[in-house]
Amino acid sequence: MLGADAMVKCLEEEGVEYVFGYPGVAICPFYNSILESDIQTILIRTEQNAAHAASGLARVSGKVGVCAVTSGPGATNLITGIATAFADSIPLVCITGQVNSELIGSDVFQEADITGAVESFVKYSYLIKDVNDIPRVFKEAFHIASTGRKGPVLIDVPIDIQNAVLTKFKYPEEVSMRTYKPTVKGNAAQIKKVVKEIVKSKRPLICAGGGVLLSEAEGELRAFAEKYSIPVVSTMMGIGVMPTKHPMYYGMVGNNGKPYANRAMNESDLLIMVGARVADRAVNQPDLITENKVLVHIDVDPAEIGKNVGPAIPLVGDAKHIFEDIEKEEISCQHEEWIETLNGYRDTMERIRKPNPDYVDPAEFIRLLSEAMEEDAVYVADVGQNQIWSCGYHIVKKGRFLTTGGMGTMGYSIPAAMGAKLADRKKQVIAVCGDGSFQMSMMELATMRQFHVPVKIIVLKNNYLGMVREYQHYTYKDHYSVVDLSGSPDLEKLSAAYDMRFMRQTDMQGVEDTIREFLEKDESILLECLIDPMDLVK
Repeated sequence: MLGADAMVKCLEEEGVEYVFGYPGVAICPFYNSILESDIQTILIRTEQNAAHAASGLARVSGKVGVCAVTSGPGATNLITGIATAFADSIPLVCITGQVNSELIGSDVFQEADITGAVESFVKYSYLIKDVNDIPRVFKEAFHIASTGRKGPVLIDVPIDIQNAVLTKFKYPEEVSMRTYKPTVKGNAAQIKKVVKEIVKSKRPLICAGGGVLLSEAEGELRAFAEKYSIPVVSTMMGIGVMPTKHPMYYGMVGNNGKPYANRAMNESDLLIMVGARVADRAVNQPDLITENKVLVHIDVDPAEIGKNVGPAIPLVGDAKHIFEDIEKEEISCQHEEWIETLNGYRDTMERIRKPNPDYVDPAEFIRLLSEAMEEDAVYVADVGQNQIWSCGYHIVKKGRFLTTGGMGTMGYSIPAAMGAKLADRKKQVIAVCGDGSFQMSMMELATMRQFHVPVKIIVLKNNYLGMVREYQHYTYKDHYSVVDLSGSPDLEKLSAAYDMRFMRQTDMQGVEDTIREFLEKDESILLECLIDPMDLVK
């Protein structure tokens, strides 16, 4: 078989159902071979979105997402999507075509050193130089992407390697890499230290990050919190570890989080950080989370522990395994007074908005939308003001909340929502974006139409790059620079061009009827909501 055939066979062995990509000459042998497979190829309209779509699929399915693009600009266009997946720890295998092996380094047409270019944005990268290495490389790539701290792996395959003959194909059953053995089980002595601190503490708090969702440990965390009456807050990437209305959940922390969640962090005497990087968006003053408290940091990636703040008790391992091991220990604790205090904060510290009645109130709209959505629906928030309103007011029931918190890449929501829908076509999937982020991926309406991917899209339109405008409002006293989105397309006409149903909501009158109609059928539909241009997330 040819190298290209072997590449496809490897994907079949891994159970891959979809490959998102954009062809070019350097990847054509692969795309020619995949025609003989049951794997469905999805032609996205710009390469960055191939990685975003694969990310959405990975996050909903729990499998590794796959994308494949050509060399040169195809590969370099993919980098932002790879960096986004890396920052959010999403497992991807990204395949790039490359020029002929003997021409590498000659600056020939559409040549780019993609393995070098993505060095800081991947868990690992391969440049295949021998066609016989294809099965081993693919097996290793899927293993690396999906174990330990998950993330993207790049495989660069020159066109001559794709066209070379592989005399014997054998896909490895196991992976044994001397230099890659991620820790899964937590250290028993460290676990006993954590248990001892839980018993001693009067005001314990769990801060859950995206790592809890990636390790599929939501059930274990929830059971632990309920059993021992330990309240939970989350980072942006951790939204969904607990249902929003769960009595033990106190919302998102950080600059744009709930005031009572941040106060709980500050006043706790034991803070258990699980699967979170302790980055600036969640904790802008690291000293506060070590002051007058014991900090336990649980993470599968040892490099993250102590990177931004030094924990009293570091614990390396997979969150699911660690909670299972903690459950085996004897724990006796009472925290009713602490819970009562936090409930008081939650009742009195919620920010009171004063929306302009002439427009749609995005906060109330998102709340009403959430209430009307199906229990297991997938809500995909883009980046900007829409993201912060979504984090603050979307109500997670039994579904998923997806966004990009690490890199904060505008244009993420529509392609990620497409991937999420393909991961499970039975689920209701909604992408929420601003008019700025919408225009960064509106070309994917063509992909939705071509491949019949019924994603619902909401555009919160305020004719500004709202988050930057808000920053300029506070920092430069309304001295606005390069944030006016005048010249944006008429979304009604744009929807018609893609044969997509369109709706518009100008204020809060009849909004519940609009939401009901918007959600009624499993169809692609674009709903434009007019937002006060001067509205603020704070």
